[in-house]
Amino acid sequence: MDWIELLKMIFELDRQLDAAIAHLGPAIYLLLFAVVFGEIAFIPLFFLPGDPLLFICGALCATGALSIWILTPLLFCACVSGSVVSYRIGRAVGNRISSANYRWLDRDALERTHRFYERRGAVTFLVSPFIAVVRTFAPFVGGIAGMSFGKFLTATLSGAALWVFTLVPGGYFFGSIPVIHDHLSTIVLVGIGAGVGALVINHAWRLLKSRVRRR
Repeated sequence: MDWIELLKMIFELDRQLDAAIAHLGPAIYLLLFAVVFGEIAFIPLFFLPGDPLLFICGALCATGALSIWILTPLLFCACVSGSVVSYRIGRAVGNRISSANYRWLDRDALERTHRFYERRGAVTFLVSPFIAVVRTFAPFVGGIAGMSFGKFLTATLSGAALWVFTLVPGGYFFGSIPVIHDHLSTIVLVGIGAGVGALVINHAWRLLKSRVRRR
């Protein structure tokens, strides 16, 4: 296999995973780790496959082509380590920006972003892995905003676990159902919308109750 074929396989890994397994054998696990890690860690690689890849991996685990016991913790580690690298890059950029006296820099906006990540970071990193592009940019922006690393890591561990331990087993049990396979992105977005909607309704209900008590 030459470099052009390898790059094509990586860019279309969610559609050529069977062929990749046949070509690479056990080394496919390293490639899968690298793809998930790279997509999250480095902004220029945001276009690499994410959700479909995890789901298809789960489906291939059901056929015995991959081991779910190796794949699941491997992809979890790839997601977490990629997020940490992206955060560190963002933190380095944020420190550089903060220490420089750039006229174009809106420090009020940066402070608002910092407060948002400190208060809502947990929800952000629970949801962001399920949304293409957002899972790449969220850790980077969190680093720029100066979100505390402890809060970031806790939220990232939870979000990575939810992402990997939902999609891989989902593919394992439901990957052979065409309607689910063909509409995976829609199903994921509907699920996220339902979860976020429940959080918003719960928060609004608490605010309403507190105002009623004050009156």
